[in-house]
Amino acid sequence: MYEDKTLQCKECSEDFTFTAGEQEFYNERGFMNEPQRCKNCRDARKNAVRGPREFFGATCASCGAECKVPFEPKTERPVYCSDCFARVRENG
Repeated sequence: MYEDKTLQCKECSEDFTFTAGEQEFYNERGFMNEPQRCKNCRDARKNAVRGPREFFGATCASCGAECKVPFEPKTERPVYCSDCFARVRENG
């Protein structure tokens, strides 16, 4: 149903691909307009507004791996690495 489209970024004028999966995502969310900026320019714009994210070191409560998370861990709640978090979320 959807096909990849090549669009031109309004910031840097570089061509970028608006993938079929991204188009489906936009449609599911009810977004009416196509993206006007490439991923690099979108990310740069977000970072300029909110500043760079701060990450905190943590130990995964499930596998014990060291990981970085975008929030300050609290002792009363478990912190998971990306892989374990995905498993915990999937299993409910």
